Amino acid sequence: MPVPRARLPNGDAAMKTPARLPVHRGFTLVELLVTVTILAILGAAGGPAFSRMIASQRTKAIAGDLHTALVRARSEAIKRNTDVVLTPVTSGQWQYGWYIANPGLAGAKLDDHAAIANATVTGPASVVYRSNGRLGGNTTPSFDISATGATEHRCIQIDLSGHPYQTASAC
Repeated sequence: MPVPRARLPNGDAAMKTPARLPVHRGFTLVELLVTVTILAILGAAGGPAFSRMIASQRTKAIAGDLHTALVRARSEAIKRNTDVVLTPVTSGQWQYGWYIANPGLAGAKLDDHAAIANATVTGPASVVYRSNGRLGGNTTPSFDISATGATEHRCIQIDLSGHPYQTASAC
């Protein structure tokens, strides 16, 4: 449809047709292939580094969960004024999960942690906190945590007073 552009002296509108502009409707096949190739190269270069980062974060998360369980077990021992035990679900295999046994109710658990995929956690057979928050026994237990694909380890050590602490290295 023509668009009015100006008025003639007698008041009529002069009609002028608009100029046609070229219409672009997408990408060429060459542009699309170049973009896909660049994305594939960036993905191949960044994939291994991303996998290592995920494994490293998994190691930190497991260490954080175990640290929290140790603090909770100590707190429950002090609160309940009785011994509280943190133990793995499978004897000596902490990566299969752990729990805090309820000292007042046989077979019940105060806290329960599920198994951990693609990780290794080595530690003592169990950790016993006395009613004063100190460890039972004369040894200071430690846990070495690593995830599959990660180069770093985390170490959780417990001093005789019962306080756990983490380091970013193997035990």
